[in-house]
Amino acid sequence: MKQISREEIKKKGFKRFLASISYSVQGLFYAYRYEQSLWIHALCSIFAIALGIIFQIKLSEWAIVFIALGIILGMELINTAIEATVDLITLEIHPLAKIAKDCGSAASFIMSFVALVICLFVYGPYFMKVLAIL
Repeated sequence: MKQISREEIKKKGFKRFLASISYSVQGLFYAYRYEQSLWIHALCSIFAIALGIIFQIKLSEWAIVFIALGIILGMELINTAIEATVDLITLEIHPLAKIAKDCGSAASFIMSFVALVICLFVYGPYFMKVLAIL
């Protein structure tokens, strides 16, 4: 891989803007290809969106659900970046490498739990109405 100066990387302009979008898409494709947890989150997101369509949730509820889903995706991508960076630095099983990877994973886990609670708050009343009818 060729060396590029920091000034060259930080050039501004429309061409650079398009390149940065391309890099973001490449990162997303990489994560979906190699990270199992992203697939799990994708399936849960599809389920949450399907529930929103079925229950015809309000616009404000859609906003809350999408924010929660977006935060999970973002956190998973940050966790993937942390893991790749640690692996770049060392492939040894080092206590500090373990801490970095475990903390990144824990952050993702916590946000997943928070998103689940958010979805329970949003969809809970709709489920209660369905159960009351039965």
